[in-house]
Amino acid sequence: MKVAIPRERRTGETRVAATPESIKKLLALGLSVHVESGAGIAAGVTDAAYEKAGATVEPDAAATYANADVVLKVQRPLAKGEGDVDEVSLLKSGAVLIGALAPYDAADALKLYAKQGVLAFSLELIPRITRAQSMDILSSQANLAGYMSVIQGAECYGSPLPMMMTAAGTVPPAKVFVMGAGVAGLQAIATARRLGGIVSATDVRPASKEEVQSLGANFIAVEDDEFKQAQTAGGYAKEMSAEYRAKQAALIAEHITKQDIVVCTALIPGRPAPTLVTEDMVKTMKQGSVIVDLAAERGGNCPLSKAGETIVAHGVTIIGPANMPAELPAGSSGLYSRNLVAFLTPMVNKEAGALAINWDDEIIAKTVLTRDGAIVHPQFAPAEKAKPAAEKSADSPAEGAPPAVDAPDQTGAPAS
Repeated sequence: MKVAIPRERRTGETRVAATPESIKKLLALGLSVHVESGAGIAAGVTDAAYEKAGATVEPDAAATYANADVVLKVQRPLAKGEGDVDEVSLLKSGAVLIGALAPYDAADALKLYAKQGVLAFSLELIPRITRAQSMDILSSQANLAGYMSVIQGAECYGSPLPMMMTAAGTVPPAKVFVMGAGVAGLQAIATARRLGGIVSATDVRPASKEEVQSLGANFIAVEDDEFKQAQTAGGYAKEMSAEYRAKQAALIAEHITKQDIVVCTALIPGRPAPTLVTEDMVKTMKQGSVIVDLAAERGGNCPLSKAGETIVAHGVTIIGPANMPAELPAGSSGLYSRNLVAFLTPMVNKEAGALAINWDDEIIAKTVLTRDGAIVHPQFAPAEKAKPAAEKSADSPAEGAPPAVDAPDQTGAPAS
């Protein structure tokens, strides 16, 4: 079977869906791997490195996609009118497309996959079960996003993070406040602590308190009876009452005035980012302080954030990264490509040299978008078709909103 690794063409995307390491694993499955020339350059991987690993380097997109049985992507392929190449039209009928396909934001793309006869899997929808952890692109990319958020915040802040003691006097340590203790948030906490900052964090899930404290940070939350019940058995955050949100906002408003760097990570798949830092809060922050908003792509946890831009408002620098994992293309590509291999491996019958997809597998059922010319995922299929599946879903909205996702992504961005 031919596996295609096209060059990513969406603006700002520097990652690639395969590395020499992952290619060797794909070859061990009996697959033939074809990489478009230049696909890995931004991630530090040359065509020669791919060839040395055993892949065939193709000159262009058409040759790469031609007769491909499986296509591995970072972001969804370009459709007609989106760029210089109509990648969707190059997918053959029956081909398997695997990647971060952004189904919440690209409903029209799902219709195109179905019309093209593509079997599309979106890895943002990987279920939160132990067996799927190695396939979880949101977590792998969010980890790097959390790290990079502190690095970028420290770069913009006009003083060092650790305390500096010199003959001329002492420079106090920076105070770093992390909002959302999912994967990105916990990595941000750990990074800020390693750099010597005084770190505090908040999250609506009670279980996050212990995680935050285990990293040496102070936990900030209104810990009343409602807070203690704010998490479902599946680990998801419940919608909080207006009264609780008001109390929590008052506490955060008081705390944020003393902070030097604020990292916002709260993101819920398929929904606008919740507002955590209001403009009134920004006005109370110290001159020269910094906000890094990892949710900027979905409207931001701060309404002043602008995706892909760094602005200054009320004396506060607000960073709104558009695709934070792409800031670390080598590391993020390495993790992402391992996620893809972990997902694809159970689908391949090595002895038969063919795909053998177990449609009863929970992971398959929750990630497949299109099959046999139709949109089949219950969240995105036409309502009359989706209802029976939705009623059976253990992760239906009735159980509560997902926890802070910590943006990839997409991974583009990152969630947890």
